[in-house]
Amino acid sequence: MTTVANALREGAARLAGDEARLEAELLLAHALERPRSWFYAHAGDVLGDAELRVFDALLRRRAEGEPVAQITGVRGFWSLELAVTRDTLIPRPETELLVELALGRLPVDARAQVLDLGTGTGAIALAIASERPLADVTAVDASQAALDVARANAADAGLPLRLLHGDWFAPVAGEVYRMIVSNPPYIAEDDPHLGQGDLRFEPRSALASGPDGLDALRAIIAGAPAHLLPGGWLLLEHGHEQGGAVRALLRDAGFGHVETARDLERRDRISLGQWPG
Repeated sequence: MTTVANALREGAARLAGDEARLEAELLLAHALERPRSWFYAHAGDVLGDAELRVFDALLRRRAEGEPVAQITGVRGFWSLELAVTRDTLIPRPETELLVELALGRLPVDARAQVLDLGTGTGAIALAIASERPLADVTAVDASQAALDVARANAADAGLPLRLLHGDWFAPVAGEVYRMIVSNPPYIAEDDPHLGQGDLRFEPRSALASGPDGLDALRAIIAGAPAHLLPGGWLLLEHGHEQGGAVRALLRDAGFGHVETARDLERRDRISLGQWPG
């Protein structure tokens, strides 16, 4: 007989990496259709053969490299539980730094217009909307399939989100915002990491951007001034070796108060600048 505790121990042993135990818990919770918190009071419960077969199949998929978020169809981000598909980038913990920096520059008790470019699952836009109920948040994506996921996530969270289909600023011609945020593709198109790990299962269009990975960042920085109110902010996620290049692009475009924030691993992660006003 296999108990919940034994299944988790054996499942973690079959998976590689520092998060093997966490991944085993997420997969078993999905197999049993239970929250992870259920395990603490039911560690000694015996699992049935059918439950073990489902768990085994999920472990096999993960062992072959498929991301846990795509196996379970969900990913936690900020205070939200978001649906994830192969049409979207998987929200990552380091992107929460972008949300923190954005919230620090948005009023709590006043209306503000926010634009999220390349929204994917809607993670950034919905996190901001959840913390700033007075904000008017618009989210844009070139992928209609990704927008469908974001729309479902907004509905599940009960949060208002204006969703527009198109390439970067094209759907918002003539509009201006207090803040523009984006986690655009920023990996070089020939980077070998694109063929490794979880990245193999995510849409390439959400990952790669030109020979040096900066094409999308250049386009957003170049287009942002026409869509920012005086004193408005532009916040961008990028690769850990791109901080200097992104700061230079921001300064060359006329932004002030340019800086780069580092993630928990002390790597350059978010660069931002304020439009004069």
